[in-house]
Amino acid sequence: MQQTLNTTLLIIGGGPGGYVAAIRAGQLGIPTILVEGQALGGTCLNIGCIPSKALIHVAEQFHQAQHHSQGSTLGITVSAPVLDIGKSVEWKNGIVDRLTTGVATLLKKHKVQVIHGWAKIIDGKTVEVGDSRIQCEHLLLATGSKSVDLPMLPIGGPIVSSTEALAPTSLPKHLVVVGGGYIGLELGIAYRKLGAEVSVVEAQERMLPAYDGELTQPVHEALKQLGVKLYLKHSVEGFDAQTSTLQVRDPAGDTLSLSTDRVLVAVGRKPNTQGWNLEALNLTMNGSALKIDSRCQTSMRNVWAIGDLSGEPMLAHRAMAQGEMVAELIAGQPREFNPTAIAAVCFTDPELVVVGKTPDEAKAAGLDCIVSSFPFAANGRAMTLESKSGFVRVVARRDNHVIVGWQAVGVGVSELSTAFGQSLEMGARLEDIAGTIHAHPTLGEAVQEAALRALGHALHL
Repeated sequence: MQQTLNTTLLIIGGGPGGYVAAIRAGQLGIPTILVEGQALGGTCLNIGCIPSKALIHVAEQFHQAQHHSQGSTLGITVSAPVLDIGKSVEWKNGIVDRLTTGVATLLKKHKVQVIHGWAKIIDGKTVEVGDSRIQCEHLLLATGSKSVDLPMLPIGGPIVSSTEALAPTSLPKHLVVVGGGYIGLELGIAYRKLGAEVSVVEAQERMLPAYDGELTQPVHEALKQLGVKLYLKHSVEGFDAQTSTLQVRDPAGDTLSLSTDRVLVAVGRKPNTQGWNLEALNLTMNGSALKIDSRCQTSMRNVWAIGDLSGEPMLAHRAMAQGEMVAELIAGQPREFNPTAIAAVCFTDPELVVVGKTPDEAKAAGLDCIVSSFPFAANGRAMTLESKSGFVRVVARRDNHVIVGWQAVGVGVSELSTAFGQSLEMGARLEDIAGTIHAHPTLGEAVQEAALRALGHALHL
């Protein structure tokens, strides 16, 4: 027998956007029900950001141990390391479990009712989940995204998506990664450090095509040093299971056969719009994503959409900020989603960070800008970390020195994204950063030095 539940806010999807919206709504006293068909935490916590960083850490530790077994310049020598990938995956799963359990505890603490099941939309105020019918005043759609499939490479057997690549039961001798974007390269580098031979096939003329060439150059160098084979401007034609070879077409139009025992398809993600009767609402679309305004409202009153479902940039921290805002709007607070910048971080080796406008984007926007970089080769802390490649780059208006963008490439630069974001949100000028005393010795000194250099007086260059 069907039961009917009533609530003020109903959220479909318990990923970073959905669960943050639910927690904030709970804090504000809004009766809230959250529906999730799989594990709380969504792609990010279960099969994305968190497990990938855990695997990257395992790979780096194993790689360093191997390096020391050959006698390192640091004077450390150890016996050759042995990897138990089962234990590594177990450790990674432990982190995921702690975080998802933590999310469940927070939701319970804030009196959010969680229903595990698959939602089916009836109309803008009614959703069915199993034998429950839920009536709501506000409907928040937060269903996230899923990997883009290639018809000529259906997932199964030796052909895997990032989901399977993050939970390996064994390591391949040779992995071919299809897609040279951040997901493909993060995992490709990790697998190479774990001991697999790795080749990357990318249709564009360079790796990480979404980032500018100067920024990706140190990553390119690192890939060469690691022995990762790159097939640029190559397109995939199919996989021959009989011979275990991937067929790719080179720029001249000839077909190559790449021998491999596993293929990772990582060609991007798309909004998750199928399987929950979204079409019943007939909402306005923006390409393959839902169209939203600056308050995350869709074309139907009191139906909201956040995160990857609403398109680019598909980043967990964007979804979280949107979720928090929607809860506050429903509580009657005046809010608008208008961030100055959203940091994009790529956890390759070295790492990449882009916040705000790049030099090319500033130029395209008609801004006359000063562009200045400071190399980590001149930073003491980078030297002590054996990581002298990369730089910090600042983009600032020439007329008033207001900073419009930061970029960095180097070991551990993901942690600089906070400082970059804050300086843009607070409208900092070059003089503000140059005049702030930065702790020594830290990688952050390169941030101050980039600003000093833009003003014409870098101290350590």
